[in-house]
Parts: sequence; structure tokens; C-alpha cells
Amino acid sequence: MMMSNLKLGVDVIGAHNLLPKDGLGSSSAFVELFFDGQKFRTTIKEKDLNPVWNESFFFNISDPSRLHYLTLEAYVYSHIRSTNGRSFLGKVSLSGTSFVPHSDAVVLHYPLEKRGIFSRVKGELGMKVYVSDAASLKSSVPSPSENLDPQAITASQTAMKVEHRPEKERRVFYHLPNDHHHPQSSSSAAEADHHHHHNEHHHHYVPKHQADELRPEPAPPAKLVHAHSLASAQPADFALKETSPNLGGGRVIGGRVVHKDKTNTTTYDLVERMYFLYVRVVKAHELPIMDITGSIDPFVEVRVGNYRGITRHFEKRQNPEWNQVFAFAKERMQASILEVVVKDKDLVKDDYVGFVRFDINDIPLRVPPDSPLAPQWYRLDDKKGEKIKGELMLAVWIGTQADEAFSDAWHSDAAMPVDCTPAISAVLRSKVYHAPRLWYVRVNVVEAQDLVPTEKTRFPDVYVKAQIGNQVMKTRTCQARTLSALWNEDLLFVAAEPFEDHLVLTVEDRVAPGKDEILGRSIIPLTTVEKRADDRMIHSRWYNLEKPVVVDVDQLKREKFSMRIHLRVCLEGGYHVLDESTHYSSDLRPSARPLWRQPIGILELGILNAVGLHPMKTREGRGTSDTFCVAKYGQKWVRTRTMVDNLSPKYNEQYTWEVFDPATVLTLGVFDNGQLGEKGNRDVKIGKIRIRLSTLETGRIYTHSYPLLVLHPAGVKKMGELHLAVRFTCVSFANMLYEYSKPLLPKMHYIRPFSVMQQDMLRHQAVHIVAARLGRAEPPLRKEVIEFMSDTDSHLWSMRKSKANFFRLMTVFSGFLAVGKWFSDICSWRNPITTVLVHVLFLMLVCLPELILPTMFLYMFLIGLWNYRFRPRYPPHMNTKISQAEAVNPDELDEEFDTFPTTRSPDMVRMRYDRLRSVAGRIQTVIGDLATQGERIQALLSWRDPRATAIFVIFCFVSAIVFFVTPFQVVVALVGFYVMRHPRFRHRLPSVPVNFFRRLPARTDSML
Repeated sequence: MMMSNLKLGVDVIGAHNLLPKDGLGSSSAFVELFFDGQKFRTTIKEKDLNPVWNESFFFNISDPSRLHYLTLEAYVYSHIRSTNGRSFLGKVSLSGTSFVPHSDAVVLHYPLEKRGIFSRVKGELGMKVYVSDAASLKSSVPSPSENLDPQAITASQTAMKVEHRPEKERRVFYHLPNDHHHPQSSSSAAEADHHHHHNEHHHHYVPKHQADELRPEPAPPAKLVHAHSLASAQPADFALKETSPNLGGGRVIGGRVVHKDKTNTTTYDLVERMYFLYVRVVKAHELPIMDITGSIDPFVEVRVGNYRGITRHFEKRQNPEWNQVFAFAKERMQASILEVVVKDKDLVKDDYVGFVRFDINDIPLRVPPDSPLAPQWYRLDDKKGEKIKGELMLAVWIGTQADEAFSDAWHSDAAMPVDCTPAISAVLRSKVYHAPRLWYVRVNVVEAQDLVPTEKTRFPDVYVKAQIGNQVMKTRTCQARTLSALWNEDLLFVAAEPFEDHLVLTVEDRVAPGKDEILGRSIIPLTTVEKRADDRMIHSRWYNLEKPVVVDVDQLKREKFSMRIHLRVCLEGGYHVLDESTHYSSDLRPSARPLWRQPIGILELGILNAVGLHPMKTREGRGTSDTFCVAKYGQKWVRTRTMVDNLSPKYNEQYTWEVFDPATVLTLGVFDNGQLGEKGNRDVKIGKIRIRLSTLETGRIYTHSYPLLVLHPAGVKKMGELHLAVRFTCVSFANMLYEYSKPLLPKMHYIRPFSVMQQDMLRHQAVHIVAARLGRAEPPLRKEVIEFMSDTDSHLWSMRKSKANFFRLMTVFSGFLAVGKWFSDICSWRNPITTVLVHVLFLMLVCLPELILPTMFLYMFLIGLWNYRFRPRYPPHMNTKISQAEAVNPDELDEEFDTFPTTRSPDMVRMRYDRLRSVAGRIQTVIGDLATQGERIQALLSWRDPRATAIFVIFCFVSAIVFFVTPFQVVVALVGFYVMRHPRFRHRLPSVPVNFFRRLPARTDSML
């Protein structure tokens, strides 16, 4: 693809509800487009406030690398025929970051913006904007001159219209840099999605002879912090611990990195710098023949002390190519010699071919901004040290985890010295995954006609079954008395890009209970389904239904008509597909890329180490674990390398995400790798951590040791601690504050909301699709990992969670209860001085009611300032007391871990059912009491009790006269003083209004 062939396509669809400007209640509208120094103009639509153009224009993109910095401007004008001038109707400005490929583009209706303060505009402009590199596309004809001649404009713009032709081949687009990064980090930002080590800037490295002296200083003891108030304090072993580690060459103090050497600064500063010996085995040349058959089955073994890495072997090849990288952790190296040995694979014993030996002290240190080290040819030596036939191409250097070879390398600290085969190495590597973009598929089944039942003696009872992959939905059964059926039902599915599955619709006849016969089938590829980003109407289509089995060919030829089904099918791009619990969402963007907003910040995560992990398996008679970490935020999942046979692993890996909304959550999980043992073993969960971004201060580095708390059937258990470094950097503080005023979800969730049952069903399907896609990666993220990170079982019943939510609700209302208790003390004159002051304040507010709201907001302002001193300096963490996990009943835990449907014995299920009935009975009583109070309020004017209603009506009439002749302040003052009267003037019996209200009738006597 040539760079000059990349074009920006703009389809001007139409406008809606424009402002009349011709003095006769109408406008003659046209649109002018400006982009990259080019200008085009549409035709003029005479006297139409809702014009439709359907015209396409193509702009040349002079420099694709600057596309994100360019702006497309569309001006809507009204043509004035009398003066041959124009009047401004509105404009639309689109930044280059919103441009998407043609396959992702949808029609969007943009509200018209003002040109100045005094401009008056209204209406919307519908456009479809996309980037394309199709060779058949030509640039549009330049716009005519400024003199607006309608006939000339119409003639010239007719030549500008370009028909869209479906592209038969797959197009490749240039990678466009993001403009939200800092200018000096643009080079690293383009590579940030590949791996964390691509975010390095120019570092200051010490010489090799000083590298051995780089050892982190002993960190001070961890500072214990409580993540909640004293009322929710938990055991110290379960609390968060603040640390001060050495990161990026300096120590973290007060959330900032303090460098000893100002020249040794780096953006890769959230992890401890670790040095590795990298060995890249590229290929061999003219290896000697070792077998009788005149061939060689070569492989390479890289050895440093007790650690050895092995490449894959090739059969009968003298010039093999491996291109494999091995990384040996410097802190674990106990030898000063590196040996690279070439061997010949044999059934009994591998034959020795030759070797290359290096002194580790002479290996150069590579600085990551430099280009990769060029491999060199080395002659092989035999066991006697003499040169033999054959050469080996190698590249050997000392680097850090910032090296680009880090992610794909075999690691000595992540592998056992006993088993280092390539198959084992494949499941140990660190990787970055991108979950597929999900869409909702809406299928509106309207009707079916010309149905041909198998039995002519009865009317068919038909329904429609729709299926996408493993998702199956059915409509209601409808009796087709006229051989036509009407449903008008919406069926919702989840689909993932690229759309590999098809929508399969079958019309079935329910012949008998449990027996259905297929009348016809229609298959619709999802790639042909229309996408929409708003609530506009989708045009319906008729689809032919084909019979699944052809029995009589002559009969089919005699039939003139086929069965048909009427559908509206679309891909909903205006929704965000919820693939995780709504309380822990990490991404709230809609499916359609043109609706994505600019990122507001950068989230950086440094996974340092874990300590005190519990052994999850036994190996050679001792307990051990093979752990790895998984982090999820948005569509990006990351996985650290697996640290084999290590209960205190050091990961020191750093990752970066773009942040689009502060009200999102970063989720991390620690797992034991089950793929190293027998096949079929599951990855075992060790613990999980959630960090809400809105609780983080921007620019501060949070270094804490998080306890890994897991709820087991035996109770809550601490599985170890995970040490993290987190930093949230804000790109635009104004944009972040503006996000707080916008809806949490895209607008389609509010215009056409889903029911709770639909949300749960669709979320389950979305998690299943994500797990299936990521499970096919290498190394795979297994289904149990995805489900644990996405909280798929959060909706299941749990007595413990019910109690926790009840006490959370009581905590929320505790403030109101405290205010009520305080007011009760005022009314009882427990402290006369305070009561007198409250009376004086009350009288002042009654006399000056305009001070009520200012006093209230000033009070909250002062309380906020006072609480600022005690603001939390750390992110909140899971609390066992709030979760009611400290003293939970073992039977309740067993019920929580039970499967759905249950697998327990009938007696156990009966006992739990009786317990649930008792709880539900108490809830039922509370709901009944609330309903009774509401019905008594309705009975005041319903004449259900004629005497009570008469008394209340007369009281209302008298009150109306009294309030009319009495100033409102006097009434409020008298009521207030009466409520706060001295206890000497009170009675222990209830007041008259309370007695009157309690005597009102309710509908409890009408219930069975």
C-alpha cells in the first residue's frame, strides 16, 4: 500500500431539524467540508429543513502519521438566492482520533455546534467518516469558487458523488500514533500495547564492572495502614501494608521516586531493575554429519551453571534456524562461564557436536534505546577445544526486563532445571492479550408468511429459534391459522469480532409435546448485518426459508412461492457489552469506535513480587507453587511469566493502560499454573485484588503489599501477599472532571434499557465468548481464570453476602439514625445549653428563611474541609469484617460454595430451604408493615373509614383558613417550639396525630 493512497472518506447523509433562515420558514441547505487544506461542497437542497444528500467525498491524506492531529470540519449553510450569499446554520468538528476503518464506520448524527457566542443553531448532521486505502478510490473534484451559483454547484457536485463498492480484499492500515501521550514519550507510546518494556526512555546504565554492585537497599519495615474506619477494622494480618521499595533506581517516599542520581531517571520506574543474560540462538551453518544415514538432528543447549535451556530439534537438517531467546537471571547465576552446545538428537543418548564458550564478565551491556545486538557467526569447538566444521550464529548481551526480547524469552527464574523443554517454556512466558470487541446483536422477528406445514389437517403451532454459536433464543409459540404467524419479538445475542459465526433462524412447528418439526431455515452471515450507533430505525427485510431436506424435486418445481420470514437485524454499537460485574467494570466504552472519547489518563502497574504464598501442590515430597499474575483493565489482559517452584516469586514487570473513565476498576489475580503437571489440571486461584481508579490521586505512586484473601469452605484464609506499585497519571484534568458530569454508560443503555434478566444472560454469554477466545491464545488464559477475574458467580445467593449488604445498608442509615437520636436529646432537654442554642438557631432560620440553604451547604463545606485532614492515603482493599467473613457459619459457607443446581443431600437442602423460608418470612413481615403505613395514608381521603376521613377533611379546611391568615414563619416557629417543648409539658402516651393515624384502616383485613 502506498502512503499517498490513504484517503479519508466522508459520507454526508443528511440533516435534521435545521433552523429556518430564508424568512419563509425554511432553508436551502448545503454542507462545506474542510480537511488537510482541501475543501468540498455538497449540492443545495432547496427549501428543506430535513435535507438528504447521500453524497460521498474523499480527501487525500498527505501524511498518515499526522492523521490524529488533523481535524475534519463540516459547515452547514443556507443559500440565499436573492443576494447569492449564505447564512450559517451550524458546524461539526471531528478530531483525527475518531477516524476508523471503513469496516468499523457507522452513520452518526452529530449535533450542530455554534461558530461564536452569538450564533444561533439547532439540528443534527448525519455523517459517516472512515479511512480507506482502496486503490479504486479517487479524490473528489475540488469545490467551485465562492460565488454560489446553484446550477453550477449542482452540476459540479453530481460529479463528486462516488458509489461505494464492497471491498473484496482485506485492507491493511498504517498504525497511527496517539496524541494523548506526552510529546517526549511518543516513541514509546506507539509500542506500549506490545509489552511493558517498550515504554523505556533513555536510561543511564552503569558499566558492567559496576553492575554487580547494583543491589537494592534493605527496605524499611512495612507500615501497617487500615483501609477502613475503626468500625470496620479487621485483623492486622489482613490489612494493607505500605512499603517504600527501590524502584527505577530510587526509593519511593511519599508517593514519589527519589533518585540518588538525577541522571539515572526513567519512565520505567515502577519495578526494580533486574539484569538478565540474554542468548539469542539464531541458526547454524554446515553442521557435521553425525548419523550413519548421512544426516544430523540438531538442537542447541544453553548452559549457565545448573540452568540449561534447550531449543527444539530439527530432523535431518544441516542448516537449521531456531531464532530462540534464553534469559538467565543475573542474581541467580552461580557461574562465570556461558556454554552454548550443539547436540544431535538420538533415541538412546544425544551425541555431542560442538560448543561455543563465553566469559560472562566480557559480555557487553546493552542499553534498550539502542538497536538490537547484531548476531555473529561463531566456529564450533569439539571437546578437545579444536575448531571443527560448522558455525553457529549467536547474539549474547546483558540487559534488563526492559529489553524487547524479555517477553518471548525462556527464563531461568521461571523454569525448573530438570525440565526445560520448549513445550514447557511456551506456557511460562509473559504475554499481553487483547479481548475481542463485543457487539450486541438485536434480531426483531416480525412475522412469517406462506408457511407449509407437514400435516395439512391442522394449523401449525410455530415458533422461531435463532442461534449464534452456542447461544439459542426462541420466540413464543403462535398458531398460524392463515399459514402466517406474527411475533414482533426482540431476541438479543452477543457476537465478537471478527464475526465468524452466522445467525441461523429456523421456523419450527410444535407437532406434539417434546416433538418439533423444522419448516424452514435461513442463514444470515453477521458480516452482512447493518451496524447502528443510535436508536434510528433499521429497515426490515424478507428472507426466504429453505427446507432442510428436499424430498420431492418435482413438487418443489411446481411450488411458485417459498416460505418467508420478516426480520430486522442489526449490530448494536451504541451499547457497552458488559462482560464483567457492573460493580467492577473496567471499561464503559460503547462497541462502535466512532463513539469512543479521548483517553483522560494513563494507568501504570508494576507487579513487584509476592511473599508468603501457600503451597498449592507437592513436588518431590515438598509443597510448592508455580505462580503467575493476571491483570485486567478494559480489553487488555496481561499475564506475567510463571515463576516455577517458588513461594516468594519476584516478577518485576510493568504494564500500561489507557484510561477513559475514572469510575473503573483494575483487577489482579494470582494463580497456580496447572499446565505444568498432568493434562486436565485447572489453574488454581490464590487471591484477587481490586483497585478503583477514582480513589487514586493523580501522579502519586502507591506502593503497598496487598494480602491475598480467599474465602474457602473452611473460612477466610490469607494465601500470601502481593507487592504492587500503581500510578494513575492524568492527561487533562479538565477532561477528567468533565467525565463526572457524563452518564456512566453509553446513552443507548438509557434510551432502550435491558431488563435485569437480559443483562445477566448477556453478561454470561459475553464472558463465555471472551474465555473461548483467550483460551486459544499461546499461552492460553483458561476459562477458570477468566471467570474468576470477571466475577461470574457474583449474582448467586449467599447468606453471608445478604448479611453483609444488610449491615452496609444499616451503616448508610446510621448517620440519619444519629441525627434522629441527637434531635431526640434536644427535644428531651438532656443538655439545656445545647437545646437553647438550637432554639435560637431555629428561630433565626425561621425569621430569615433565605439562610437555610446557604447554612446547609456551608456546613457541608466545612465538614468536607475538616475531613480532608483524615482522607485515606491508600486505595481501599477487601475487608473481612465488612464482608461478614470472620465469624460466618460453616453451613452457610458450604451453601455458598454449592453448585447450581445443588448437589447436596435432600435433608441438607430441606434444612436450608426451611432456613430461607424463615428469613423470607421476616422480610415479608417488614414489607407488609411498610404497605400498611402506605395504605393508611391513602385511607385519609378514600372514605374507607367515613368518620376518620370526615375529621381529616374538616381539619384540612380549618388548617387552610388558619394558614391563610397566619404568616408562614409564625406557623413554622410554633410547630418547631411545640416539637422541642420541655419534657415537663410532654405525656408518655402517644400524641393525638399518632393515635389518629394508627386507627386508620388498611387492606390487611382483605388478605387471605
